Amino acid sequence: MSKVVATTHRRRHAHGFPGWRTLAAQVFLVTGGALAYFLVRGLTMSNDDLAVRNARRILDLESRLGIDWEVPLQRAIDGSDALITLMNWIYIYGHWPVLVATLVWLFIRWPSRYYTLRNALFISGATGLVIFALFPVAPPRLGVLDVADTVTERSRSYRTLQPPELINLYAAVPSLHFGWNLLVGIFVWRNAATLTMRVFGLAVPPAMAVAVVATGNHFVLDVLAGGIVALSGLAVAHAVPALRDTPPWAR
Repeated sequence: MSKVVATTHRRRHAHGFPGWRTLAAQVFLVTGGALAYFLVRGLTMSNDDLAVRNARRILDLESRLGIDWEVPLQRAIDGSDALITLMNWIYIYGHWPVLVATLVWLFIRWPSRYYTLRNALFISGATGLVIFALFPVAPPRLGVLDVADTVTERSRSYRTLQPPELINLYAAVPSLHFGWNLLVGIFVWRNAATLTMRVFGLAVPPAMAVAVVATGNHFVLDVLAGGIVALSGLAVAHAVPALRDTPPWAR
């Protein structure tokens, strides 16, 4: 009888709000992880000469592949204040706010799936930090290409919100701005109950892919690398038994 009650208890909590104490613990853990990510990323900033050389290597490879779209893409929005503002807003408000909202939504509705996304973010973030340190890359907006930093030009508050010591100017590869939005899109698409939300999930990754390039913050290859790193993190989160999407109370 006790086994039946325990099983029923676990099933009930696997698909529902797990409680305020657990929520507080997760807020502490995720916030601490985010702060650690920014701190370590800022501390791993390398010299600008190496970062520029690596950026030019990426440009050469893109040219050979025929995907050097950074300048044409920004030129396409240059003549429209509305398009520039849209790209800036997607870059600023379409990343962290959307990511946090998705985590909260999953935590309340499907805690086990929240754990999968959280673990995928941690794994891909740690991978990104290693790449930032070993392969620093200057973004297009730092003079590598003839493109403007539209986010700073139109929304200076975005840069000032992040203390300089937490910013790594040469952390262009991989673009976790895109990679993490790709994960958000996947989880929203798979779990949303309405067509509107599912369409939103489909739109989030390509919208961010265009925005990070159009605003001068990333190369096209940065976006591809971000997607690979993020999906690899998700694969590990699924594959490793200790990281599977079953929270402690549902085991």
